[in-house]
Amino acid sequence: MVDWKKIGKRSIFLPLWLIIALTIISAVLLVLVFIKGWEETILGYTSYTISFYSLCVLTVFCIKVLPYKVKSAKKKVYENKYGNRFLTDILFRAHFSLYRSLCINLLYIGVNIACALIYKTVWFAIFALYYVILAVMRFLLLKYIRKNKIASNMLGEWKRARICACILVLINLLLSGAILMMMYQNRGFEYYGILIYIMAMYSFYITTVAVMNIVKYRKYNSPVLSSAGNVSLAAALVSMLSLETGMLSAFGGNTPILTKRILIASTGAGIVVVLITLSCYMITKSTLEIRKIKTEKI
Repeated sequence: MVDWKKIGKRSIFLPLWLIIALTIISAVLLVLVFIKGWEETILGYTSYTISFYSLCVLTVFCIKVLPYKVKSAKKKVYENKYGNRFLTDILFRAHFSLYRSLCINLLYIGVNIACALIYKTVWFAIFALYYVILAVMRFLLLKYIRKNKIASNMLGEWKRARICACILVLINLLLSGAILMMMYQNRGFEYYGILIYIMAMYSFYITTVAVMNIVKYRKYNSPVLSSAGNVSLAAALVSMLSLETGMLSAFGGNTPILTKRILIASTGAGIVVVLITLSCYMITKSTLEIRKIKTEKI
């Protein structure tokens, strides 16, 4: 006798490698069908069927199987000495996040310098310098955190937060000048080939991480960590600006110059206003907190 229940389970609960293969195949088939205009052909109907089946299998996997696999993987991480520390030690995780951001920052500096030399474009050099300053700020914050426990010396932390905020105000004023030059010289970033897609993924990734870090660092009540979050946000937003100019250069060949200038001006002005406002807020708050702490000590 045929065990239909067993057959049904085997047809729905597939191995992960097979689910991935089906998803890729269905995606390729759908793209091919829509590009070639084969929607009403046998291949078109076949691709719809495979895509529907892949979607069902993937949905079942995400609902029924994935939670158990995640739980099992998390258990193995907890059993590992370093993994356990990463998951349970909040300060260690904050340190790791800062080191990761610094490494990414340094990598991006290298990419900008390489692009400046290869493509002979001054904008890559300007923004490489911008990221060098941000990297130095990150390094100084990390150096302070290594020597001092987080939130143990609030006076020292507020002083460093104020210094970082002042530097951010200065470099973002310089950034506004660079944006004006970019607009009126009708020049900007030019990413060639697949590099534009790599930079797009990078920009969206660091922007997402920066926003998450700002929210996460608020829980620690540490001005130094908050400053690190602001630096990450500055790096992410400027990366989005460079991505926008690169996209306009790569795909906006028929876009009028005036429209390009309006887009760059709007994005650039928004970024500068957000960062300078955030920095001025940090300067004001740091100054008030420093005065408050000094008054309490008297």
